[in-house]
Amino acid sequence: MNKLTKEKTVLVIAGPTAVGKTAISINVAKQLSTDIISADSRQCYQGMAIGTAMPTAIELQQVRHFFVNEFSVTQNITAADFELFALQKLDEIFINSNIVVVCGGTGLYIKALTEGLDEMPKVSETISQSVSENYEKYGLVWLQEMIKEEDPLFYELGELSNPARLLRALIFKRSIGQSILSYRTGKKKNRPFRIIKVALELPRNILYDRINLRVDAMMKAGLLDEVKSLLPYRHLKNLHTVGYTELFDYLDKKCSLNEATALIQQHSRNYAKRQLTWFRKDTEYTWMNAQRTNVANEIIALIS
Repeated sequence: MNKLTKEKTVLVIAGPTAVGKTAISINVAKQLSTDIISADSRQCYQGMAIGTAMPTAIELQQVRHFFVNEFSVTQNITAADFELFALQKLDEIFINSNIVVVCGGTGLYIKALTEGLDEMPKVSETISQSVSENYEKYGLVWLQEMIKEEDPLFYELGELSNPARLLRALIFKRSIGQSILSYRTGKKKNRPFRIIKVALELPRNILYDRINLRVDAMMKAGLLDEVKSLLPYRHLKNLHTVGYTELFDYLDKKCSLNEATALIQQHSRNYAKRQLTWFRKDTEYTWMNAQRTNVANEIIALIS
């Protein structure tokens, strides 16, 4: 049992893609003798190890991870599913440790765990597949136009540059007949544990350089072969993801491999910017420079 605190504590380590969350979280978890629950909406799927920068086999041996490489890519795992999964795992881990590390960059998943989600009606799988296929065919502009036409409330208030949010909003509107925003109450659920939130950051030029280098490393590690192996599932929402959509376009001969690689880098930088915007809206985060040599110890110091 960890002696740092008697209070059950969830230590969230968040931040943008390529900032170094995995390595720092493993360092922290090892010092705390505890486990990590991943809060990443894509690393949970099997067969996507390279494109999602999943923790390596060596990293997974160092610290036990949950919600990594656990589900078939054909399963549609939602933020609500993650909330249930993570709460159950916390109950199990808290038997032996008072502290659990939650590491990830999917802001909605972290929000689901720490604050809870509004109750949402189930959407139609048929409509979901139809919208996803049309998005794949006609792209982001089509998605934005449909939202403008069918859900003006979301068009006015939602994130119009975020394809995942737009897809969810359009599928919801066509399934339920109302804007997804009309179901949001903003009420937080009480959790039976303390929550400490840390967000990692880097100077923008350094972060963008790391993103570009990471994409180059992914290509060398065999990302294209990984994408080819997932071709039968390309219609699934899970694969409407940076690193996969661009290489599907390359395989469709819509662009060269160099152009696809450059687009992955660009879209990854765009995604990092959106992640930073999301986390900065939450004033509960303590921000730390991921380059500091003692950042893991600084994070641990927040617990006591």
